[in-house]
Amino acid sequence: MEVTIEKSWKTALKKEFEAPYFKALTAFVKEEYQQNTCYPQGKDIFAAFDFCPLPKVKVVLIGQDPYHGPNQAHGLCFSVNEGIPHPPSLINIFKELEQDVGKPYPTSGNLVSWAKQGVLLLNATLTVRRGEAGSHQKKGWETFTDAVIKTISDKREGVIFLLWGGYAKKKSKLIDQNKHHILSSGHPSPLSANRGYWFGNKHFSKANELLTVLNKEEISW
Repeated sequence: MEVTIEKSWKTALKKEFEAPYFKALTAFVKEEYQQNTCYPQGKDIFAAFDFCPLPKVKVVLIGQDPYHGPNQAHGLCFSVNEGIPHPPSLINIFKELEQDVGKPYPTSGNLVSWAKQGVLLLNATLTVRRGEAGSHQKKGWETFTDAVIKTISDKREGVIFLLWGGYAKKKSKLIDQNKHHILSSGHPSPLSANRGYWFGNKHFSKANELLTVLNKEEISW
């Protein structure tokens, strides 16, 4: 099947798109979108890649599942469309951002500006059925996104991986830590954040400090 995705990713992930698991995944997703309301919109499934070509990736942020409420998900982990109320995890991300780098709490929860600067906002699962968290897990998306992480690890150098929460931390095994940098902490969800595992991690300033050492432009978070 012909996947519509930014050309550098299309080339780097060619083997994945041709693999039997991906063909089965495509059939599953097509049927789900025909029979149910699913998110994000079809045109946004690969938005994280379209906004952030492989040669431009500086930071990778790993989420788990797209938001499953109306008009929230648009293909970037933790991000919501313009005008949509901020979900609890995003609220805590913005609170930490405010404390860490002094940026005023943003009115918009749309993180496209991060993606355009080289932050790959990657969910492990790229689609979901409305109102059913995890409904598209274990259908092949995780195999694909693990391959994405491995591709970045193999083909790039000096990328900073932000691993928030237990699920994301498991992805560290896919990353060559001799070539790349990992910053890990608790998840920004209220359950983790309110227990002291999130606030104060200073990942935004730490990532920029690493980028400076690597002679790369800082992210304007």
